[in-house]
Amino acid sequence: MIDSPDRTPLTRDFFDRPVLEVAPDLLGRTLVRSTPDGPIALRLTEVEAYAGEIDPGSHAFRGRTRRNTAMYGPPGHAYVYFTYGMWHCMNLVCGPEGRASGVLLRAGEIIEGADLTRKRRVSARNDRELAKGPARLATALDIGRALDGTDAIAHEGAELSVLHGTPPPRDQVRNGPRTGVGGDGAVHPWRYWIDGDPTVSPYRAHVPRRRST
Repeated sequence: MIDSPDRTPLTRDFFDRPVLEVAPDLLGRTLVRSTPDGPIALRLTEVEAYAGEIDPGSHAFRGRTRRNTAMYGPPGHAYVYFTYGMWHCMNLVCGPEGRASGVLLRAGEIIEGADLTRKRRVSARNDRELAKGPARLATALDIGRALDGTDAIAHEGAELSVLHGTPPPRDQVRNGPRTGVGGDGAVHPWRYWIDGDPTVSPYRAHVPRRRST
């Protein structure tokens, strides 16, 4: 655990940059989720960049839909989607409004409110697994579609906010292929993680779905 992370809120300008600049710069930052039972804070250790309509791996590759509208909104907002009929995942929108780029939050270390997350992640074998993977992260932080489009720039009553935290040294940042992305989008090494951190999720290559016979 990192001691005394910087609690200065990140500004809108931090997110109003190209996605490939924002994504690695989010590592080590603190995401705070305010809940009725108390705050939960997570240090981001793994993320993935998605570059909107120029990126075959992005939900916005084919343009705007009801599902991905938040991706086209102002930088610093949340894009939350439902996947496989079971799980939610969360992105932070970045770049200029209308460009639809975002950073998927893949994993992190719970640094505050672990008792609250354990109640939601009862299958976790230890605290390192509480937010190890994007669906686990969303479950641990009680993130659902109701938070889609939420402003994550710190303000009074904010349900989500991103603080400066404790970014790792640059030589500890690694990158490689995105997990589970196939087709033309598989070639982009746009997954970023903190080397050696035990909360980082394992890489899994894309496996095409077989049609039932």
